[in-house]
Amino acid sequence: MNWDDLRVFLAVARAEGLSGAARGLRLDPATAGRRIARLERSLGAVLFAKSPQGYTLTEAGQRLVPRAEAAEMALVEGLGETGAGGAGRLGGTIRIGAPDGCANYLLPQVCARIGAAHPDLDLQILALPRVVNLSRREADLAITVSAPETQRLRAEKLSDYRLSLAASRGWLAEHGAPASAEALQGARMIGYIPDMIFDAELDYLARFGITRVPLASNAVSVQLNFARSGAGLAIVHDFALPAAPELVRVLQDEVRLTRTFWLVTHAGPRDARLERLTTLLRDGMRAEIARLEDLVA
Repeated sequence: MNWDDLRVFLAVARAEGLSGAARGLRLDPATAGRRIARLERSLGAVLFAKSPQGYTLTEAGQRLVPRAEAAEMALVEGLGETGAGGAGRLGGTIRIGAPDGCANYLLPQVCARIGAAHPDLDLQILALPRVVNLSRREADLAITVSAPETQRLRAEKLSDYRLSLAASRGWLAEHGAPASAEALQGARMIGYIPDMIFDAELDYLARFGITRVPLASNAVSVQLNFARSGAGLAIVHDFALPAAPELVRVLQDEVRLTRTFWLVTHAGPRDARLERLTTLLRDGMRAEIARLEDLVA
């Protein structure tokens, strides 16, 4: 296989279309399309399903991605990381999918530090209030709150994190703190839209028998801002509390939840670039969660 054709293949797979890939490669879309057609002829397989919405990898295309990425990494390591000042640096583009709480309050700091140490690396954070679909190449790796139950994906524990019940000082001054967890059933609660909870680990309020959520959102950041505005009580991430100084934790002995972030990648051999980024993310996430939670301990 021709490396130039593989390079175009990876760009199209990551951009999910010819136009975006061509811009990154500094080619015109017609040339990129011809390269893909040439690669498909040489392999005797269709790599993309084409539609007005873009290019989607076929099964053959999905099987080719790890081989193409391995070739890309070998070239980067052989040509780009051994020059002056470049030893050990990561390069290229890596997209990380994550639930929006992690994406808003943890990953920016962690990725900023990684990016400062690896200036040739472009990091993209895909923040979604749902599970990121690695099989559809939405991201190169994903952070989740449950380990996936499929042999096609590999999960490793990143870090535990804590959540607490909190409300604004203004709300507590007007309504008073709840006397017990049982009292939450009659309180004005903030939480997820019930039919949009995408993981059972996020169904925090069910544990306390709460079935009505007067103020709800599928986004953690919106829930936090509801609470900051004095709208009611919410289960919030302890690592997000430094960004919300208006909030005070209540019922800390009764309402104290622990959850886990998992790092999910495709099963099988992982290229050296993702292997190194996994280590950096794991160490960075653990340190940042510990730092932020210590601020509100």
